[in-house]
Amino acid sequence: MKRQKAAVPLVISLATLNKLLSSVSAITQDALPLANAVAEQLGLTVAPVSHAEAQIQVSTDFIALQIPDLGKPITLDFASGKYDHRRKFGGGRGQPLAKAIGLKKGQTPNVIDATAGFARDAFVLASLGCQVTMLEQSAVMSLLIEQAITHGLSNNEIADIIQRLSIHHCNAVDYLKQLSTLPDVIYLDPMYPSREKSALVKKEMQLLHQLIGPDLNSDDLLSVARKKALKRVVVKRPKGAEYVGQQKPSVSIESKNTRFDIYPTF
Repeated sequence: MKRQKAAVPLVISLATLNKLLSSVSAITQDALPLANAVAEQLGLTVAPVSHAEAQIQVSTDFIALQIPDLGKPITLDFASGKYDHRRKFGGGRGQPLAKAIGLKKGQTPNVIDATAGFARDAFVLASLGCQVTMLEQSAVMSLLIEQAITHGLSNNEIADIIQRLSIHHCNAVDYLKQLSTLPDVIYLDPMYPSREKSALVKKEMQLLHQLIGPDLNSDDLLSVARKKALKRVVVKRPKGAEYVGQQKPSVSIESKNTRFDIYPTF
């Protein structure tokens, strides 16, 4: 499955990327052609492996993001870790996310996840039968998701789930504005504000903040999404957080630390 090209150029995303990352490196000699292709795609240079610099590290089996301050290189693997745990033990269609999306007997909506991030919620929804189109403004995160999709398609245990996932590297607001084939549901998980004590922020959230920067368009994204979804828009928020754009939802579904705000469409 190939990642579809963005509808509009992402100059801001690539500028942020080039400030954060120094280069692309090949872990093995066999991975050098792929490293060259990734470097050309992202406008970076190929350099030797360095654990002291921020790099994209490429092997024949995976693409990893190495940020020294964040510990071990980060990869996406839909067959292991949190992805595998949520697929097996997340609660199925009875979990709050599934209820918020509108999954019930005889109803399996198609979904646009307009803020893909690490694609965890998208993977859960795909595992429950939804066709999920992911939108991601970060070139690096899009690349990691693309690699995870390619890798997952070769895993017989999850291949049928992965076939229900696709990724677009794009600006979500612009993408939705141009959309002609409308989804049943649009799902938003806006970037949470940075906490003052960085030790409290998970490594992955630190990475997203560095790659994407502050959330500047969630208000506009919600407004556009409500005009494009056929059935509902769902916004994931921390429990107790204010509503996005001061737009009050029609109903909310809460879990221990999270709230899903459900909005009617216009």
